[in-house]
Amino acid sequence: MPHLKLDEALVDEARALARHIVEPVLTYSGAHTTVAIERTTLRLIGVDGIDEEGVPLPNRVVERAFSLLPGGILRPFVAAMLAHGLDAQETAEAIGKRKLALQAVPDDTQEAADMEALRLVREGVERIRARRAEREAMIEELGNPPTPWLYLIVATGNIYEDIVQAQAAARQGADVIAVIRSTAQSLLDYVPYGATTEGFGGTYATQANFQLMREALDEISREVGRYIRLTNYCSGLCMPEIAAMGALERLDMMLNDALYGIIFRDINMKRTLIDQLFSRRINAAAGIIINTGEDNYLTTANALESEHTVVASQFINEQFALAAGLPPGQMGLGHAFEIDPTTPNHLLHEIASAQLIRDLFPGYPIKYMPPTKHMTGDIFRGHVLDAFFNLVGVLTGQGIQLLGMPTEAIHTPLLQDRFLAIRNALYVFNAARDLGEQFEWREDSFVARRADEILQAAVELLGKMDELGLFNGLATGLFADIKRSPEGGRGLEGVIERSENYFNPFYEELLP
Repeated sequence: MPHLKLDEALVDEARALARHIVEPVLTYSGAHTTVAIERTTLRLIGVDGIDEEGVPLPNRVVERAFSLLPGGILRPFVAAMLAHGLDAQETAEAIGKRKLALQAVPDDTQEAADMEALRLVREGVERIRARRAEREAMIEELGNPPTPWLYLIVATGNIYEDIVQAQAAARQGADVIAVIRSTAQSLLDYVPYGATTEGFGGTYATQANFQLMREALDEISREVGRYIRLTNYCSGLCMPEIAAMGALERLDMMLNDALYGIIFRDINMKRTLIDQLFSRRINAAAGIIINTGEDNYLTTANALESEHTVVASQFINEQFALAAGLPPGQMGLGHAFEIDPTTPNHLLHEIASAQLIRDLFPGYPIKYMPPTKHMTGDIFRGHVLDAFFNLVGVLTGQGIQLLGMPTEAIHTPLLQDRFLAIRNALYVFNAARDLGEQFEWREDSFVARRADEILQAAVELLGKMDELGLFNGLATGLFADIKRSPEGGRGLEGVIERSENYFNPFYEELLP
């Protein structure tokens, strides 16, 4: 693969600025918890199901013990378990039926409650690590496909129909299946329960649906002789809960980016950045590759003018991920092929941005998104654009290639649309597999000069963000030309300041 000769001092400056931007947000997150984090803690020690009114039990327990949340839900919940001789599920069910209410824990019983809580926490973490070991064993048995991995979506609304389409896509050559989440689920402050057969624009993310699709992809993995990865959406108001469910059901990738939720779903920035730290700690322990959403910036802003915003955001997301314990090999930073194709040297512009991101983040499984904004419904023109996108992906060594559809902007992909997308990618990847090894980028070339421009603009933007602070920077619309208020959006009422005796060992136990 050819490499750019980047100004390493400028790259170091970008990372230093990003670290400085992230530090106060991490300090704020460390002083707060959220209702979603406390619900996740319950799920990880074994609470599941719904009450007689259909409300998820984790929600019901947290709702009825809200006044205790500054100290964390774990200690009073486990104390109640011990006092009544119940397990975690039985305790939650008793609270749901109003047969039991949580109380502050007396000093003389706190040590016993904390010891039992730590045991349950370690059991929960061990379950996550065991599922990770299963993945590693299957990959050892079946092998990994070559990169870029072919990433395809299913989105029928019915998990059973999704399974049929996912298995068909795997047989045709897909390496990663993403089950698109039902529209606006990110705005729900609870996780729907059970297998679902209805959804608008996608399928509900539930633990049962995760389990069904994982089993189906394991079956097809053995049939086709390579490990097929599963992706879903770990974002929105239930970000850490979905991370926990994904870890327990052995998902392989999660779209996990608070900045995306803030900008495009109007999730309160304080709430979702606190949630992100805990969710990424779970993903790190589970070996799940996160996917970030910078590619979406280019769907609302002019891609040619805003490439630097993608790079700046990637540096910030990298620092948040490192702080959560995620290694580079689990950071699928996102970008996209979204420059107006009527632009002169359009292809060179796309190569410059893709090569820059590849060289800035070596060893990262970069997620590359196909053209969508400028797809017109002309399927022949669209198929050519997707071929250019695939060429750039293999030339610059992207890690995860989300395949474009010739029918983009017309309808949800059909089986034959996915077949054409896979055939297009496989043809281009085979034809140009070693193209990047044949040359180097001249320092005075269009690609090198354009990459330098993007990097310099990204560093300038990071400097501006550092001056303002992340919260105020997002409020002024520095990313995607969309402004969000630190006090606005959904979910701020679910943020709780921690007391001095806050107790949640998951934060430490999830670390390597």
